[in-house]
Amino acid sequence: MKLIYEGKVKAVYDAGGGKAVIVFRDDITAGDGAKRETMKGKGAINAEISARLMEVLEEEGIETHFIEYRRPDRMVVRKVEIIPLEVIVRNVAAGSLVRRYPFREGQRLDPPVVEFGYKSDEYHDPMLNDDIALALGLCTREELEHMRATALRINDVLKGFFSERGIILVDFKVEFGRADDGRVILADEISPDTCRFWDAETGDVMDKDRFRRDMGDVMGFYRALRERVLAG
Repeated sequence: MKLIYEGKVKAVYDAGGGKAVIVFRDDITAGDGAKRETMKGKGAINAEISARLMEVLEEEGIETHFIEYRRPDRMVVRKVEIIPLEVIVRNVAAGSLVRRYPFREGQRLDPPVVEFGYKSDEYHDPMLNDDIALALGLCTREELEHMRATALRINDVLKGFFSERGIILVDFKVEFGRADDGRVILADEISPDTCRFWDAETGDVMDKDRFRRDMGDVMGFYRALRERVLAG
């Protein structure tokens, strides 16, 4: 298959017929790629979690690029033109939000906070507002509002899904793409690499923050998260 895109932890290949294959690698990075390791089995865990969450969203009427999961570390998806925006939804103050604003770590956010980031390694993925996104020609105003509204719908679905499994969905990042007919649909992945998850009972971190903050046992918590996601 022809390589379309290769990122820090995933590669995307053209599968023909309007389809692509995402291969999840075992790499894990932080600090804009400055910190990097390889953890055996991580790619397969992220692929399986992401595939299941895409199925959950599809069942709730949210259109995604997901077609099927192929063991151990691949997803077959519809080819889309990725919009270079990261849409971040925050339910609890953590990470960069606490560093940038006078929020307390763990402070509940009601309503949820929605942020947009410019997906650019060159500019280190800066936050931006609607006017900058439009001035850069990244999307239309209608697409921007659609992404915001869809991200909040995704949040509602996933908060309930994880709450039933004893997990707090702290925040998450999603990306969107344009399908052949111009519709903007959910793309990329939803995994412990792109979300923050805390155990509702113990407060244990179950996501990539364990790697960022040298908390240890990254794979143990990734595996535990997969077990809960696939349960029921």
